[in-house]
Amino acid sequence: MDGRRRNPYQLTDETPVYVISIAAQLSGLHPQTLRQYDRLGLVSPDRTAGRGRRYSARDIELLRTVQQLSQDEGINLAGIKRIIELENQVTALQQRVAELSAAVDGAAVAMQQREAQVHASYRRDLVPYQDVQQTGALVVWRPKPKL
Repeated sequence: MDGRRRNPYQLTDETPVYVISIAAQLSGLHPQTLRQYDRLGLVSPDRTAGRGRRYSARDIELLRTVQQLSQDEGINLAGIKRIIELENQVTALQQRVAELSAAVDGAAVAMQQREAQVHASYRRDLVPYQDVQQTGALVVWRPKPKL
C-alpha cells in the first residue's frame, strides 16, 4: 500500500465480494474448476470466517487468463502456475524499481540543495587561486640608471 488510509467500504479490484457460484458465472468456468484452481494455488481467493471463498474482480480476471492460457495456448496448469508466479515477480520488481527510482530522485534533489547551501556559504572576500603555468623563461631585472 502507499501509506494513505483507505475507506474500508470502498470497492477496489482486490475487494473479495463474489461467492464461488457468481465467480464461476463471471469467469465462464464450473465451480468445481475454481475449487481445483484454488487447490493447485493458481487462483487463491480470500476466505470468510466460515471458510467460504470470496473472489475479487482481479481473481475473476486471473481465472479468465488461466482458462485462456489452458484452452487457447495449450499450456498445462503447472506451466500456468509458473507464468503467474513470474508475472507476480515482475510486478513486484517493477514496484521496487519505481520505489528506488523515487528514492534516487529524492537524494539527488537533497544533494543539489546541500550543494547550493555550500556554495552560498563561500566567503566573497577571497579570490580563487588560479594555478600559473611554469615556463622556462628567464627574466632579468635591471635597475634604472641614476641620472
